[in-house]
Amino acid sequence: MFVIGYFLQAVATVLHYVLYTYMLIVIARALLSWVSPDPYNPIVRFLYNVTEPVLYRIRKVVPLAAGSIDFTPMILILAIVFLDQFVVPSLMRIAYMFGG
Repeated sequence: MFVIGYFLQAVATVLHYVLYTYMLIVIARALLSWVSPDPYNPIVRFLYNVTEPVLYRIRKVVPLAAGSIDFTPMILILAIVFLDQFVVPSLMRIAYMFGG
């Protein structure tokens, strides 16, 4: 059973790093929205392609924009922090129960 514990521990660690990296990408996208970036820049296109599907779904559910300020990246960052603080420790605790 310890193999399941180690597997869940590895999944929790990878999930933590994926969530953290995605949060940094969302922050970079929010910072880019303050300037006028070149839309044909590959980095800008990558940031928009990775974040826009999730941000679009949040905008459909919660149309929260005050003037020209878009609060959906903040909502997404809060959701990422919630997942990182709830799901990852839960997986770690389950892994320790299996002897990981």
